[in-house]
Amino acid sequence: MARRKRAPGEGSVYQRKSDGLWVGAVTVGYDVRGNQRRIVVYGKTRQEAARKLAEKVAALNRGMLPAPEAITVRDWAQDWLRRKGEEVKAKTLEHYRYELSRALPSLKDPGAYDRLGRMRLQAVQPLHVRQHLDALRQVLTPYALKTARWLLHTLFEEAVRLELIPRNPVAPVRLQLRRREQEEKAARILQPDEARALLEALDAHPSPLALSLRLMLACGLRRGEALALTWGDIDFEHGLLHVRRNWTKVGTKGEWSEPKTVSSRRSVPIPHATLERLRAYREALVEKGIPEESLRDMFLFPSRRSPSRPVEPDAPNHLLRRICRAKGLPEVRVHDLRHTYGSFLLSQGAPVELVAERMGHANPNITLGIYRHLLEEERRGWVVDPEEIAGARAGG
Repeated sequence: MARRKRAPGEGSVYQRKSDGLWVGAVTVGYDVRGNQRRIVVYGKTRQEAARKLAEKVAALNRGMLPAPEAITVRDWAQDWLRRKGEEVKAKTLEHYRYELSRALPSLKDPGAYDRLGRMRLQAVQPLHVRQHLDALRQVLTPYALKTARWLLHTLFEEAVRLELIPRNPVAPVRLQLRRREQEEKAARILQPDEARALLEALDAHPSPLALSLRLMLACGLRRGEALALTWGDIDFEHGLLHVRRNWTKVGTKGEWSEPKTVSSRRSVPIPHATLERLRAYREALVEKGIPEESLRDMFLFPSRRSPSRPVEPDAPNHLLRRICRAKGLPEVRVHDLRHTYGSFLLSQGAPVELVAERMGHANPNITLGIYRHLLEEERRGWVVDPEEIAGARAGG
């Protein structure tokens, strides 16, 4: 019987004499130097090697298996960041770059050990991702580890969409975090006595910047929202402040950005005690000789070096840390102030929709996600006894 002649692109299957392993190979073209480009698979049996090769050839014919290229995962990550630079805000891009450099150390330091980053994009298998994440587990927090997996999945998913690879090697890899690892360092709610002690310490501090911390606690402002306030944003007649912009940290410098969401543009009522302190601060500036008409466009917390811009974004963090240490108060982070404001509102019975509006959340579901634990405690107190209701009506 005559031996069947292989069709072009079908490849060949043969057994290697050195170890008996079966090899399937097919030529997929030539590189710029004229050298053949081949796809090679291996199997313990002829049938296994033939099946793997057929799958590769089928993927090639569908245009889903391009010829192997030299691009590495690190190179692909850099390309992805360049594309994102045209789509997202500078602050978001900085966040992506920072988190990706933790997921792929060679992205920041070419000399760092990073096996995954140096691998060819098309050579990465789920096992490689599993091993990489296991190594990162030793140096990253649980949150950072989850972020690393998400970003790696995003990188490879785009490569799938562009048909550079047939499947996402990160998709099958799951993070199984131990209970201890799942206990993230979330924002802390100040107890009423802690909040009272902190407010007293802020009032006693000579720096006007202490008032920015009071605004975060009393009005639920984000740090960048408080620092971006001008006197024109304060409505003393109606006791409101208007959030219109954001002063954020990009790299080592401050930079303007739009509010985080459409809902972040909002008007927030100012508690009476805080409003009086704002009024006293404003009057002190007028007494120093600043005309009232000039105040409107001035920042509440201007930089000493450049009054035409707010203080550096990290300044409130440093001040809060110093105040807590000097007064012997427990460690408090700037974000804890805003979180405490939302928690106090809910504990006083404010509807979730109102809390979401005051805090500038895109929708109440975000508020529910953040304060679910607090709401569950509140719900347990709501017990309806039909007998008591019926009895009260009957007695009336």
